[in-house]
Amino acid sequence: MTSVAPLDTLGMFAATASMPEQIAAGVDAVAEAAAADRIPEPDAITSVLVLGMGGSGLVGDFLAVTAGPFMSLPVVVVKNYVPPSYVDRRTLVLAVSFSGDTEETLSAAAVAAERGGQMVAVCTGGRLAGLAETWGAPVLAVDPAICMPRAAFAAMAAPVLVLLEDLGFFPGASEWLARAAEQLRHRRRQLSEDPNPALRLAREIAGTIPVVYGPGGIGEVAARRWKAQFNENAKTPAFSAALPEMTHNEIAGWGSLEELTARSFSAVQLRHDFEPPQVAASFAFLDEHLSDSVREVYEVRAGGDGPVAQIMDLMLFGDYVSLHLAALGGVDPGPIPAIAELKAALSGPGGA
Repeated sequence: MTSVAPLDTLGMFAATASMPEQIAAGVDAVAEAAAADRIPEPDAITSVLVLGMGGSGLVGDFLAVTAGPFMSLPVVVVKNYVPPSYVDRRTLVLAVSFSGDTEETLSAAAVAAERGGQMVAVCTGGRLAGLAETWGAPVLAVDPAICMPRAAFAAMAAPVLVLLEDLGFFPGASEWLARAAEQLRHRRRQLSEDPNPALRLAREIAGTIPVVYGPGGIGEVAARRWKAQFNENAKTPAFSAALPEMTHNEIAGWGSLEELTARSFSAVQLRHDFEPPQVAASFAFLDEHLSDSVREVYEVRAGGDGPVAQIMDLMLFGDYVSLHLAALGGVDPGPIPAIAELKAALSGPGGA
């Protein structure tokens, strides 16, 4: 591993490495809520709504592509101030906010609760925890010692899956999570070596703008995670897109500015065992099509048993790449001053 300790002021490497342990803590959080007899009544629930932004909002995307295909209930993710108009007592509303103070999530959750939604809060505390108390809703507690929301993904995602299992909507979730934790421990050992594949990839893409492509729902969400981690950890522009959707639009944009893009962009393809079989041909074409348009095309393949393990495995790999990229550029991965400045501006005089 590169020598990053002087610049890693918030301990992002250590927090990222804790993903397997976060899963175990998430399982315990649901058990504590059940012991307090605050788990919602499942019989009347006909839909699931997940509210969240940023790293917390990614929990909803994760839920939709892992549990969603196996559930009889629709899963909708909202990353905004207002929930859908259909929300009522038949809607299970999962309000996910690491800090408990995310403005958009609080606004949408308050409206959902007023409409009778069966509320569940996932947070470390903050105003959301206080509102949950007034609603008589359970709080799936997240460890407040985790340094940043983006480093707490597994701590927020695991209890949501287990809750759905306990309600009878996603049988087998605990087993999928156990397999994910096993794969994450394996990947962590691999990525703790020096050199390792995440460090090598970071060195390869350094100095370029990475574009991350992922197939199917799992690949799309994992690619979105990579993009966000490049933005927040490495403080670099990055973009993501899903296959097959990008083959109907974005692919047409490559090739017209090759003199610029070949110097400035790199492409990373995330592959997994649950991708639609038809996309293999699309990737083969994409390799050829991008060969003169980007500096290089790289592939990262997921490991692990099951969709939950493979999407988390891709996420952990990407997290490490982004942290190594930050270290190579002399960037502290923890603080995110641009976002902090925006929040301060919006909350100050004249702000929204």
